[in-house]
Amino acid sequence: MTDVKVIFDQIPIHYDLASHIMLLGIVQGFFLALVIFLRANRKSAINLFGWSLLVQCLVFLDVYLCYTGLMKYVIYLNDSTEFLVLLITPTLYFFLYTLLERKPITLKKHWPHFVLPVLYAISQINYYLSPTEVKLNAYLGAYHRDLGFIDVPGNINYSYHYLKDQFRWLVLFSFAFYLVLSLLLVIKTKKKGWVAPKHIKVDKYIFSRNTVIFFFVLMVSLFLIYLNYDDDGGDHIVGIIQTVTIFLTSFFIISESRFFEKSWIAEKYETLASNSIEFDNIENFMMESQYYSHQDVTLKKVAERLDTNSNTVSKLINSETGINFNDYINQKRIALAQERLFDPEFKQLTVEAIGESVGFRSKSAFYNAFKKHAGQSPSAFMKQNRA
Repeated sequence: MTDVKVIFDQIPIHYDLASHIMLLGIVQGFFLALVIFLRANRKSAINLFGWSLLVQCLVFLDVYLCYTGLMKYVIYLNDSTEFLVLLITPTLYFFLYTLLERKPITLKKHWPHFVLPVLYAISQINYYLSPTEVKLNAYLGAYHRDLGFIDVPGNINYSYHYLKDQFRWLVLFSFAFYLVLSLLLVIKTKKKGWVAPKHIKVDKYIFSRNTVIFFFVLMVSLFLIYLNYDDDGGDHIVGIIQTVTIFLTSFFIISESRFFEKSWIAEKYETLASNSIEFDNIENFMMESQYYSHQDVTLKKVAERLDTNSNTVSKLINSETGINFNDYINQKRIALAQERLFDPEFKQLTVEAIGESVGFRSKSAFYNAFKKHAGQSPSAFMKQNRA
């Protein structure tokens, strides 16, 4: 056995291409998470993506410190992020769930997803409270066995080792489980007949599908690494994969930025609302007030009612539905007209009058919109549904 100071002096500090790549990914990931937290609505799906990025960067910062030997300067933090590894896949799944299902994540409903990381953290309390000698030995055993080990106090409780020895398989189980859940989410969305918005490069279905692919690639990589490396020896490879993924994600996000729009410096793009709204705000306003059935409805008037600007409303509608404002309004008008055509309360009205009651100024505009959004004329629709 060797003295602690002697061991610390012998732990080498080394940098190579792998460490530089990992550091790039960690810095970029923290930066991207910060931008998301500053810009995204706290209840939005993208905010959950920011939390997922933050968790991943904390984990790989630990890996970076261990790989380079810098961990010896903060040895008390060794293995302190293990329970966060078990949060990587749940947080990614929460992001996909909120994005595709448009439902919020609540602790009351989704607490089972936190059971595994919380139980693991509890099981490791003895390790977290252990003296420096124990944590140094754990680090040496994973990265520098050739340096030997040091003496530790004889009253240490090593019961935490049982789950710690199974940690790799817990991680693989977590990845496999959430890969299946995420895949089912994407398949469910595809079956609903997802329509990709026309004016964006990467819609949320494609982004979600790519996230599932990332799940799979990372899980397979982990499995192969676990087969070929002892302890934490291959974690730097996962760190490199993570760096590539973070930069690809950054590329997709920047590609959708207003900065690259031809008219981004135009006045209508410069004036943003002081408050941020979501598509749900537009949808709820329309459904509760039936404002779309007003003949004088305009994009500007809707924006004023929502205390925002026209560009914000237009972009939200386009990105969420894949259609422009006029088609969005007409789609809702036709849905209401279909109800009124069979509503006893409106039986005294002609078809043309029904069209006017839902916001159309002329018979031709109503018929054209009806055929576009219902796929048939009003008379054909009535005949089919009476049968």
